This record gives sequence, C-alpha cells and structure tokens, in this order.
Amino acid sequence: MNAKKILVACIPADGHFNPLTGIAKHLQELGHDVRWYTGGRYRTKAEKLGFPTYPFRRAKVVNQDTFEDLYPQRKYIKGKLARLRFDFEEVFLNRAPEFVADLIAIYQEFPFELLLCDTLFSAAPIVKQVLEIPVVTIGIVPLSESSCDLPPAGLGLEPASGFWGKHVQAALRYLTKHLFFKPCTDLYNRYLRQHGLVPTSDFVFDAFIRSADLYLQSGAPGFEYARKDMSPNVRFVGPLLPYSQGIRRSFTRYPHLKQYRKVILVTQGTVERDTEKIIVPTLEAFKESPYLVIATTGGSQTDALRARFPQENLIIEDFVDFNEIMPHCDVYVTNGGYGGVMLGIQHGLPMVAAGVNEGKNEITARIGYFKLGVNLKTENPSPAQIRKQVENLLNNPVYRRNVVKLRNEFMTYNPNELCEKYIADVLGEPLRPPVRQTGQHAAGQRIASQRRTLLTC
Repeated sequence: MNAKKILVACIPADGHFNPLTGIAKHLQELGHDVRWYTGGRYRTKAEKLGFPTYPFRRAKVVNQDTFEDLYPQRKYIKGKLARLRFDFEEVFLNRAPEFVADLIAIYQEFPFELLLCDTLFSAAPIVKQVLEIPVVTIGIVPLSESSCDLPPAGLGLEPASGFWGKHVQAALRYLTKHLFFKPCTDLYNRYLRQHGLVPTSDFVFDAFIRSADLYLQSGAPGFEYARKDMSPNVRFVGPLLPYSQGIRRSFTRYPHLKQYRKVILVTQGTVERDTEKIIVPTLEAFKESPYLVIATTGGSQTDALRARFPQENLIIEDFVDFNEIMPHCDVYVTNGGYGGVMLGIQHGLPMVAAGVNEGKNEITARIGYFKLGVNLKTENPSPAQIRKQVENLLNNPVYRRNVVKLRNEFMTYNPNELCEKYIADVLGEPLRPPVRQTGQHAAGQRIASQRRTLLTC
C-alpha cells in the first residue's frame, strides 16, 4: 500500500461536514495523509478531529451563520421558487469558481491524489477535469438523481403508481429541468465554459452525482425509492454517521426514565433556531402527561424553555448524546435532518417528522412512504397534531416493525470498510497494508482452507 494524499472538502454546515468525518478518520487511521478544506468554525472542528486544514481563501463562507448578513436582499424576493433558486445559486453554484481557485492553490502545496467531498461541493466536477484527479462524492441526503420512475427531487413528492400520476411526474421532471431550475444549470454551464470545459446537458444537480468517479450514498436501498435507471457509479454504504470520540455529555437522569410509561425524544437539529416550530409544540402536547419528553435545543433558548416549561416530565438540554439516549426512547420527533434520521433508524425508533425546507421534505417523505413513522408535511405542527401521531406510533406496531426491519438492513453494512473498498477500486490499489502472516498464523490459514475443502467435497 502506498500512502495517499487525500483532500476532504465540504460546504461549511453540519449536514455536509458530519457525514464525512467517519470515513475521513478511517482513511487517516489507515496511514493516509488526509487533510480538510472548509470554512468558518468547521475548520476548527476538523482540526479538533486531528486533520491538517486549509481555510477558505477566495471562497465566501455561506451557511446558516452568515447567510442573512451576506444577503439581506433575500427577504425581498417574492415567491418560493425564486427564493429557492437564489439559495441554490448563492450557497452552492456561485461558490464553484471560488472553490476551484482555492483547490488549485492547495494542489501546488499538497498535490492530493483524491478529492473526497459532499454531494453539493460544486467545484468537484471542474476540479476533476482541471487537475485530472479522481473524485469521490458522498451522498449526504437521499439520492436526488433524476429518474424516469420518480417525481423530481426537491418537491417532497412520493412516487406515483397510477397512469395519470406517472404522467404528471414526467411533466414535473420536464418543467423542473427545462424551466424552473434551468437558470441554475445555465449558471453552472457558464462556470464550466470559463474553465475551458464542455457544458453539461444534465440537470445541474444530476451532474454533481453523475460526474463523480464514485458516489457513496449514505443509507441503504430500503430507505430509497425503487428506480431502474440509477447511475452505475452509485454505491450504498450504510449510514454514514459522525465520527464519535465517545460520549461527550453523559445523560445523568436515568432514574427519571423509570418513572414514566414512555419516553419521547424531540429535536430540531443545530441549524433551526426557532424552537416554536417543533420543540415548543411537543412540550405543550405532553406537559404533565404520563410520558417523559427529552428535548434537545442545539443551544437555542434552553434556559428560556426551562423557565417556560418547568414540569417534572420535561427534560430540556442543549445537547444529548443520541447514541446514549435513543435506546431508552420510544418515539422520535424530528424535523428530518438526515443524520438524526439515520440514527433514529439505527436505534429502531419510529418517527414523527415535521420538516420541509433545506431538502428535509425529501427525507420526511421517505419516512412516511416506507411507514417508518408519520410525515406531518409541515414545519409548524400543532401540539394536537404531534400528540395524535405520537399516540398513533405507540399504538400501531406496524411502524416499529418497519423501522426494525430497516435497522436490520443497516446492520448488514460496514460503512467505513465499504467506502474503503470502493475507493480502493477507483484508485486501483488497496488502501491498507497487507496483513503480515506469522508462521503460526499462516499454518492456521492452511488448516482452515483444508477444512473448507473437505467440507465442500
């Protein structure tokens, strides 16, 4: 094995950064020189994990921390579609030439042999051709590639089954590519031409998937709509979860759990700051009930919520280690963040999902479609809606059975080893040194081989 120079690059946001940390650490621990390119506080996060880092230099840091200050004009844009196009262009597409400039400069100092990036790192197709290096892209959300079997990604629609429904889907796919988001593809093609490259005929976000040498999709086929035209570079690798250094904030109220019939976990992730959307309605729904509610705020208004909801059956924390607490929970109320949903499935938790924006409608749609829980199809559910659907999940065993079935499918995957294998295929050589066999070990291998031969004769 030759140690490889690998650059990890991602949009500076939790949902783009976290899923890459596990495989990045795995490759580093195999002896490869793994470095990270990102911006804002995510550079510090990467350094704390032990990666040498490169900051954004030409590139703007555009994420939940900076967006409103950078683009105050957004609030004057009328129409959901116009706003969505604006967000795509400013967060992802207009960053492409900036990312390319930074990566070309990094390459002069650190001639990386592989670029590992998240699916929306828009410079990847350009860097692949300009620097002539392989690109491995990580699917951090459900597979969003267009398909003749599905509605266009991004609308949160479930696959149609009837004749007319399929025709409506086909019309929506056409309108999405050739009308609604054509300005996005046109913009990206302009950047391709600027770098002397051939424009894509694909819808721009399909191009991000199809142009990669390898597309490693977090999750499993059991959480994906059936399609017959999936790109040959796509590989499912199981849930890609954040690298864990052990329990960071140990839960201290275990005796409390035994006093209540059921335990409900609710979160809005770390990006959504408006606790009135899901946390407050859930607390309202179950205050002074026979259920215990554990709410994690991501650091938003924790003290204010504790003062507002002093009931004994409500626990409100900034953060709780989900791997520690989920085995003790019965229902998970979520806004549909992909990492949290992967964890919920891994722990066999049926879900009440209330998320629409930032692509969460695609995640919550799958929760409803596969009956892993209930999709409320809103970002602002009422306490009555949440209470009704939590009771539904507790009383209907179908949901838990479906989640457990998918959890069992997840357990058949070893994400890091699969990613390693597929990346090795792209590079044309193994990513770990061969196991050196001692005389005793080699003899044991020969005996085992002989036993297998005898058993098959």
